Amino acid sequence: MKAIEIMMNEHRAIERLIIVVRQICKGIMNGEPICYEDFEKIIDFIRVYSDEHHHGKEEKCLFNQMLIHLGALGEKLIKGGMLVEHDLGRLYVKDLEEALERVKAGDEESKLDVIANAISYTHLLTRHIAKEDELIYPFALNKLPQEIVEEVNKACLAFEQEAAQKSVQDSYLEVLSKLEEKYK
Repeated sequence: MKAIEIMMNEHRAIERLIIVVRQICKGIMNGEPICYEDFEKIIDFIRVYSDEHHHGKEEKCLFNQMLIHLGALGEKLIKGGMLVEHDLGRLYVKDLEEALERVKAGDEESKLDVIANAISYTHLLTRHIAKEDELIYPFALNKLPQEIVEEVNKACLAFEQEAAQKSVQDSYLEVLSKLEEKYK
């Protein structure tokens, strides 16, 4: 499997998580209690699967090659777009985690911050994924020299092999399936 295919498949898993997060927030809005254990699983999924694994692969395998080989336009797309959005997603998750802690400590008003940060993350990732699938990935495939695309593929496969030793894909997709089942 090629790097872009792998990353697009990971996008499908992240989109599945987005649906779960939205369902949980809808429940909170309707007065259901917050399940902190499920939010811990979600935050862990985001930090490990979405960020370390998926964004890590993009940043180390693809984006760095785009920065090296695609000049000012590549730099604008990556540094001014994709990396900024990766950092913004990290901020939403940090703020979500802090809001959850405040709610646990009895601050009911912080439920607003839980919902706001969780939904902001889902909106960001929905748009971010669309940009990558429809613009960034095709642009990279069309503009990078074929030998560089092959280097990206090799680097991505090596990244995947290392992750397979830690069972990243399998374990997190299993967590996701259980969350989906609970929040249908």
